[in-house]
Amino acid sequence: MIVDIKSPTPSDLEIAQAARLRPIRDVAAEVGLTEDDLDYYGKYKAKVHLDVLQRFKDRPNAKYIDVTAITPTPLGEGKTTTTCGLSESLYYLGKKVITCIRQPSQGPTFGIKGGAAGGGYSQIVPMEDFNLHLTGDIHAVSAAHNLLAAAVDARIMHEDDESDDKLAKALCPDGKFAPWMFVRLKKLGINAKTPAELTPEERGRFFRLDIDPYGITLNRVVDISDRAIRNIVLGLGTKDDGRPRQSGYDISVASEVMAILMMSSDLKDLRARIGRMVIGTDKNRNPVTAEDLGVAGAMTVLMKDALMPNLMQTLSGGPAFVHAGPFANIAPGNSSIIADRLAVKMASGGYVVTESGFGADIGMEKFMDIKCRASGLIPNCVVIVATVRALKMHGGGPRVVAGVPLAAAYKEENIPLLEAGTGNLVAHIRTAKKFGVPVVVAVNRFSADTDKEIEVVRKAAVEAGAEGAYACTNWAQGELGTIDLANAVIEACEKPVDFKYLYPLDIPIKDKIEIIAKEVYGADGVLFEAAAQAKLKLYTELGYDKLPICMAKTHLSLSHNQDWKGVPKGYMLPVRDIRASVGAGFLYPLCGTMRTMPGLPSRPVFMDIDVDLETGRITGLM
Repeated sequence: MIVDIKSPTPSDLEIAQAARLRPIRDVAAEVGLTEDDLDYYGKYKAKVHLDVLQRFKDRPNAKYIDVTAITPTPLGEGKTTTTCGLSESLYYLGKKVITCIRQPSQGPTFGIKGGAAGGGYSQIVPMEDFNLHLTGDIHAVSAAHNLLAAAVDARIMHEDDESDDKLAKALCPDGKFAPWMFVRLKKLGINAKTPAELTPEERGRFFRLDIDPYGITLNRVVDISDRAIRNIVLGLGTKDDGRPRQSGYDISVASEVMAILMMSSDLKDLRARIGRMVIGTDKNRNPVTAEDLGVAGAMTVLMKDALMPNLMQTLSGGPAFVHAGPFANIAPGNSSIIADRLAVKMASGGYVVTESGFGADIGMEKFMDIKCRASGLIPNCVVIVATVRALKMHGGGPRVVAGVPLAAAYKEENIPLLEAGTGNLVAHIRTAKKFGVPVVVAVNRFSADTDKEIEVVRKAAVEAGAEGAYACTNWAQGELGTIDLANAVIEACEKPVDFKYLYPLDIPIKDKIEIIAKEVYGADGVLFEAAAQAKLKLYTELGYDKLPICMAKTHLSLSHNQDWKGVPKGYMLPVRDIRASVGAGFLYPLCGTMRTMPGLPSRPVFMDIDVDLETGRITGLM
């Protein structure tokens, strides 16, 4: 460890600030990287050049492990803490290992979480950099996305004000087509090589996008939780301020640009995906793309550096990629394909531990059905993280209220309550097993947990098909607290994998959604509301029906209702709308009241965050 373990365990921030950080060049050298492979962001973090992948392409892949969890509760599961602990233990055992996790959003950092770097003696460091700006990737996502949004409204205004000839002169001032314009020419079936060759009819079709203000699906984004801008009116003021229309804001990590960052395999792929982004439809219900608006190239420029993964370290001093941060309940919820592809080559002969967001019903399902399809990487093992007290809540335990002491049920042995809640763990194990991958359960152990309770979880896990369940104390003990888990994962990774997707891509959109709802969520079926039914028809007509599905639903329940804990049964899953992320490569149905812009609680975490004016150190960041 690069930090001394103390008892009682200090705060996460105190532990992180006490760490004796290794220079990032030394961390990089351990996995075969040179200074020429790095762009430094200070002494302790760096971006890794993408040409490394070509240099290491002939290396065998490392074993590939996905860490997921049971359905989250306010009590916390410690999934990132377990991810880091498992990596630390593998490193301690002398294995080559790289950790791959997502970048955190400042929305939850300042709102409800305070940080997402892990916890205790299992963290990514420097913790403050991790949780705040890192290398500016999320700011790049926001800038690129909002540039596209600005282009949409500017184009609507100018098309309202200008003739075809004036538009043509503005867009082709030198009398030539810009390179990106040939994509639109091909899309429209126009063979002209210069603007002068266009017929009057072709001129109108080419230069006018004729965007339907009521067909725009693109919101603006900001990386702060702000419910007041979920629904807004744009363009108020004079004629020069644009055209009034209803719109809204999403949080930046719900942006399709963030999902594209996660899904892209290289710069060329990034450029193509951004170009395919659909902002809405024209008045003839044809999709309008970022390429049509001529903004895809500039967006790619803004995202170019963000595409390189960020290299940091765990508290064991081992390498960690922190890259891309799409939310799991409204987006794919995984770290980037580029980071994972680099990691499995850099850690050849060893292990890559990656993490998918929230429970196996959300992040892991998307990891398998979306990310693995695009990356071509197949996991060797799935780790499901659970806690005794969270399972008690799923068994019907008392409600947890912020600021109110935990009920006795969570602090004392209660076997019946725990047994009632193990059904949630069993459901997630069965979901993971559907993909044909060995499953190991990690029980993040708290001081109040008894041996009998741990045995209840172990027995339920094994009976459900897991390889085993192992108590983990890495929060307090660091790398020594997950040794049993690490050895079990090593063993599981040697077992055969019969990998399969949950659904084929060539079946109707409706069928794919119903398979996920029934097989993963336990619903009796799906209730498609009017807007969703219209989108089923539209997206099928537009040829988007072969895309995978990225369900947007609450992470707090297997169902759409966050108050339904355990294993809800006898319900229909409501899908109120379906949106298309064509560039990222998926459709995302909105289930129940799921929102794409979170709100702040009555006492946000930002109230605890400040800076020590004497030392300049950050305080209060959990």
